[in-house]
Amino acid sequence: MFRIWGKIWKNNHLVKDAVICNDERDTRTHKVFKALDEICYEFDLSKPIWLESTVSEFKHHDKARFTQDNFIEAIDFDYLEIQVIEED
Repeated sequence: MFRIWGKIWKNNHLVKDAVICNDERDTRTHKVFKALDEICYEFDLSKPIWLESTVSEFKHHDKARFTQDNFIEAIDFDYLEIQVIEED
Protein backbone atom coordinates (compact mmCIF):
# COMPACT_ATOMS: atom_id res chain seq x y z
CA MET A 1 0.00 0.00 0.00
CA PHE A 2 1.21 3.48 -0.89
CA ARG A 3 -0.37 6.39 0.99
CA ILE A 4 0.15 10.14 0.71
CA TRP A 5 -1.25 12.70 3.13
CA GLY A 6 -2.21 16.03 1.58
CA LYS A 7 -2.73 19.05 3.83
CA ILE A 8 -3.66 22.68 3.30
CA TRP A 9 -2.21 25.12 5.83
CA LYS A 10 -3.25 28.71 6.52
CA ASN A 11 -1.90 30.85 9.38
CA ASN A 12 -0.26 27.78 10.95
CA HIS A 13 -3.59 25.94 11.08
CA LEU A 14 -4.53 22.79 9.24
CA VAL A 15 -7.51 23.76 7.08
CA LYS A 16 -8.09 20.59 5.02
CA ASP A 17 -6.48 17.21 4.74
CA ALA A 18 -6.92 13.99 2.81
CA VAL A 19 -5.15 10.65 2.60
CA ILE A 20 -4.81 9.07 -0.83
CA CYS A 21 -4.20 5.32 -1.02
CA ASN A 22 -2.80 3.54 -4.04
CA ASP A 23 -2.18 -0.20 -4.25
CA GLU A 24 -1.57 -0.37 -8.00
CA ARG A 25 1.60 -1.86 -9.40
CA ASP A 26 3.24 1.28 -10.73
CA THR A 27 6.40 3.30 -10.22
CA ARG A 28 6.77 5.47 -7.13
CA THR A 29 6.87 8.61 -9.27
CA HIS A 30 3.60 7.75 -11.01
CA LYS A 31 1.98 7.00 -7.65
CA VAL A 32 3.07 10.39 -6.30
CA PHE A 33 1.79 12.26 -9.36
CA LYS A 34 -1.53 10.38 -9.31
CA ALA A 35 -1.97 11.08 -5.60
CA LEU A 36 -1.20 14.77 -6.10
CA ASP A 37 -3.77 14.89 -8.93
CA GLU A 38 -6.38 13.30 -6.64
CA ILE A 39 -5.56 15.70 -3.80
CA CYS A 40 -5.87 18.71 -6.10
CA TYR A 41 -9.18 17.37 -7.43
CA GLU A 42 -10.52 16.82 -3.90
CA PHE A 43 -9.42 20.30 -2.76
CA ASP A 44 -10.53 21.92 -6.05
CA LEU A 45 -7.04 23.25 -6.83
CA SER A 46 -5.06 23.66 -10.00
CA LYS A 47 -2.05 21.36 -10.25
CA PRO A 48 1.10 22.87 -8.76
CA ILE A 49 4.38 23.09 -10.63
CA TRP A 50 7.29 21.02 -9.32
CA LEU A 51 10.18 23.46 -8.89
CA GLU A 52 13.73 22.20 -8.35
CA SER A 53 13.54 23.09 -4.66
CA THR A 54 10.27 21.15 -4.32
CA VAL A 55 11.74 18.07 -6.01
CA SER A 56 14.86 18.23 -3.83
CA GLU A 57 12.81 18.58 -0.64
CA PHE A 58 10.62 15.63 -1.64
CA LYS A 59 13.60 13.42 -2.47
CA HIS A 60 15.27 14.09 0.89
CA HIS A 61 12.26 14.11 3.25
CA ASP A 62 9.36 12.38 1.43
CA LYS A 63 7.53 15.64 2.03
CA ALA A 64 7.00 18.71 -0.15
CA ARG A 65 5.38 22.11 0.28
CA PHE A 66 3.74 23.90 -2.61
CA THR A 67 3.49 27.65 -1.99
CA GLN A 68 2.16 30.44 -4.20
CA ASP A 69 5.34 30.16 -6.30
CA ASN A 70 4.25 26.66 -7.37
CA PHE A 71 0.78 27.71 -8.54
CA ILE A 72 -0.20 29.76 -11.59
CA GLU A 73 -3.50 30.85 -10.04
CA ALA A 74 -3.72 32.77 -6.76
CA ILE A 75 -4.26 30.58 -3.69
CA ASP A 76 -6.07 31.55 -0.50
CA PHE A 77 -3.87 29.50 1.85
CA ASP A 78 -0.20 29.51 2.82
CA TYR A 79 0.83 26.17 1.32
CA LEU A 80 -0.21 22.69 0.23
CA GLU A 81 1.90 19.98 1.81
CA ILE A 82 2.14 16.36 0.70
CA GLN A 83 3.84 13.65 2.70
CA VAL A 84 4.40 9.96 2.04
CA ILE A 85 3.10 8.11 5.10
CA GLU A 86 3.31 4.52 3.87
CA GLU A 87 5.24 2.80 1.12
CA ASP A 88 5.13 -0.79 0.00
